[in-house]
Amino acid sequence: MYVAADGQPAGVVAVADPIRDQARTAITDLHEAGVRTVMLTGDQRSTAEAVARQLGIDTVIAEVLPEDKASHIDRLQQSGAKVAMVGDGVNDAPALAKADIGVAIGAGTDVAVETADVVLIRDNPADVGYALRIARAVRKKIKQNLFWAAIYNLLAIPVAAGVLYPSLGLLLRPEWAALLMSASTIIVTFNALLLRRHRPAASPTPATAVSA
Repeated sequence: MYVAADGQPAGVVAVADPIRDQARTAITDLHEAGVRTVMLTGDQRSTAEAVARQLGIDTVIAEVLPEDKASHIDRLQQSGAKVAMVGDGVNDAPALAKADIGVAIGAGTDVAVETADVVLIRDNPADVGYALRIARAVRKKIKQNLFWAAIYNLLAIPVAAGVLYPSLGLLLRPEWAALLMSASTIIVTFNALLLRRHRPAASPTPATAVSA
């Protein structure tokens, strides 16, 4: 902004929104997880690229009209990418719906929250990385539990059916089968409860920043 006094230029005042530390954390976490980051914004390209450089964002798509965001998501998908869209405004709702996974910030508008697949309760961008970690951990636990359940059934069912009885005299009595089934259920449940060890990072105390 230009400042004038008595019709004469007196100076220039630059005003900027400070970049939140949580945004840096979110981008770092996503990169460590092997995720390519894209900024999709309606801001001017120069402004968007300056912010992207500070945060380390891989790709910038700037000067996008609100109604065109969904089409940009579609182009990314057509290129073979699986797209997760993070947004909080009314203008983000179509893009959130179009993305493979829509992630809404909890402090966002009702339209964005209702459209998204995942809603982050806190107004903390760093929770995007946490959501990805917990999702991958859940998927890993599901695979582990399916593996152990399959092993149990592959071993126990033939023995219970008497397949090994003619050759080895081995037979699984009903009470032992019930005990093993209970043990299998306990193991699977305990393995799933290990997910409770995952906790999001504590939100820092908000600070007021003025940039001029």
